[in-house]
Amino acid sequence: MAVELTMPKFGLTMHDGTLQRFFKAPGEAVVAGEPLYEVETEKVLYIVEAPASGTLAAWLHGEGAIVECGNRVAIIAEAGEDPSAIAEGATTSGGRRVVSPVARKLATELMIDLGRVNGTGPGGRITREDVERAVKSGGPASVASGDGAKPQLRTVPMRGMRRTIAARMHQSLRDTAQLTITTEADVTAATELRARLTCEFDFTYTDLLIQAVARALLRHPRMNSRLSEESILLLTEINIGMAVALEEGLIVPVIANAEVRSLREIAIVSKDLGERARSGHLKLEDVSGGTFSITNLGNFGIDAFTPILNSGETGILGVGRIIEKPAVHRGEIARRSMLTLSLTFDHRVIDGAPAAKFLQTIIDIFNYGDR
Repeated sequence: MAVELTMPKFGLTMHDGTLQRFFKAPGEAVVAGEPLYEVETEKVLYIVEAPASGTLAAWLHGEGAIVECGNRVAIIAEAGEDPSAIAEGATTSGGRRVVSPVARKLATELMIDLGRVNGTGPGGRITREDVERAVKSGGPASVASGDGAKPQLRTVPMRGMRRTIAARMHQSLRDTAQLTITTEADVTAATELRARLTCEFDFTYTDLLIQAVARALLRHPRMNSRLSEESILLLTEINIGMAVALEEGLIVPVIANAEVRSLREIAIVSKDLGERARSGHLKLEDVSGGTFSITNLGNFGIDAFTPILNSGETGILGVGRIIEKPAVHRGEIARRSMLTLSLTFDHRVIDGAPAAKFLQTIIDIFNYGDR
């Protein structure tokens, strides 16, 4: 009996997923356990394995389609079944049209409205030939302007990670009372410390800040809290999220129990998370449970900015570049390493004065350790 594959639900907050890449084409043999397709959720990319062996009969959506959890994605024909017959009778869930990946890519490149293309493939599937035929006919399928020239305006779909970021950032600004305070700190001692320790093991200034923030949260527990309807919940775990910039958006893997980790441990974990974030191999548990976040734009030449809270968290630290400049040190003008830090916090949970003390504690620990 044919096996139907549905969009899996990887987490409680997942409602749909975006089909990013297919590893098999209809008609190809499939072995149980081998990668079949890739799904982009609101947080990470997942590779879905084939649940059974057989022949891939049909994809019920094209690459790039957004499919609700539980809806059908593909059909595998088992031994003895006719894949063509199964594909011909297959229909998409929720009235979505079946479009081959090649046809969808070509339609995007040629700016063709797939909604007006007649599909001649099995089950009404739109093929490459259907798109090419629509282009040659010059009929209503084309979205070119009346004079035959291609329009200058193009659109980028708001889907997957980009859609999630847009929704959560808007929700964060709407549902919290965010305030940002900024200070310029002399971090010459921290740069000297890094110069001494990098001969023993490799670490970044972000690693040093993760450790400093985690230790500072122990002294200022209000910054490591969540606001419920009737109370402020002081969290027992300190899990620091570190923002990683990707081509398609931003993801925040989490270093769990950062307050008990050594600098060497933090450096190892953060490097691993960063590499897996950029290669698309993070798991759901890698991006869950954050209690405070750090975002660093120093590598992009930014001094100060206004970070936005991750939903549910009370604070996020924005980190600028470290730059050498003249400053007053012990009553004299000297060349010092200066760093601008921007702390955004939820004013419903904590006020400006204690937030400023927390920021100063971070700077002290960053420079001189947890004394």
